Amino acid sequence: MNLQDEISAALKDAMRAKDEAKLASLRLVLTAIKNREKEVRRSLEDQEVISLISTQIKQRKESIDHYRKAGREDLVKAEESELQILEAYMPEQLSEEEMSQALDEVISEVGAVSMKDMGKVMKAAMAKLAGRADGRAINEMVKEKLSS
Repeated sequence: MNLQDEISAALKDAMRAKDEAKLASLRLVLTAIKNREKEVRRSLEDQEVISLISTQIKQRKESIDHYRKAGREDLVKAEESELQILEAYMPEQLSEEEMSQALDEVISEVGAVSMKDMGKVMKAAMAKLAGRADGRAINEMVKEKLSS
């Protein structure tokens, strides 16, 4: 069963359980998937679905930050519940140590020696670690490794 089918099955379960929060979140994800499929005119691979979910997660985190600054705790709670639902469909996140090892491998593969090689390293790292690590965390760790 691919990830899209898994999400569709979870949507049906949420309908049966009358879980409105989960239902709304999964509908948004499936709509994003369907829209992307129309754009590319083919079914999406699991990695592409993970990328879409990752984008949705990033949007939720940004919304949470904005709502907190505005003092809207009611909206923060709603976004946090959606965030938890979406994160359940992401691959297991890498620990700090695992990400460091993976980035060391990428840096040696690319042959990076200075900050000038940041773009090459980031491109390779994002491809290798897609969905398993936050892009911002990867960026910070790459900067740290290349500047030392």
